[in-house]
Amino acid sequence: MPAARFAEQLNVQIGNELAAHNQYLACAVYYDDKTMPQMAAFFYAQALEERDHAMMMVQYLLDTDVDAVIPGVEAPVSSFADVVAPVALALSQEKRVTEQINGLLRIAREEHDYASEQFMQWFIKEQVEEVATMSDLLAVVTRNQNDIEDIEEYVAREQKTGEVDPTAPRVAGA
Repeated sequence: MPAARFAEQLNVQIGNELAAHNQYLACAVYYDDKTMPQMAAFFYAQALEERDHAMMMVQYLLDTDVDAVIPGVEAPVSSFADVVAPVALALSQEKRVTEQINGLLRIAREEHDYASEQFMQWFIKEQVEEVATMSDLLAVVTRNQNDIEDIEEYVAREQKTGEVDPTAPRVAGA
């Protein structure tokens, strides 16, 4: 059974992941409205990924006989100044989530909760990838903000979605 302090904070993180899901949906809708189908598809996929992260955490709590709590979340930012703003927001969000994930790992270590520490290792790796992806995308979108076709071409060429990581934790309900 996870340490109580870890379980409590993991429930908070479920809310953080669901808030990230909603924020990415808002970004996707923005790009869809701008007729940028590659960027929209990228952010729709990111939204599903964040939802899956929340559900992985739910499954871990269920597997360890701890109550999983699905909290309410604040409304996402849904209006943006330009095509760069959603990506800048996404990078900021990924950096914040990285801090939250690192905090969860820290709690697991402090509590000598080795199973929870092992569970968090996948999320640590995932956050390195997420920050790198958003950093690269922000550089491309900033450089090409006046050339939407170049942005769309980059996303179509470079952003691979739908790849399944066999090391990922199980997703509740999947």
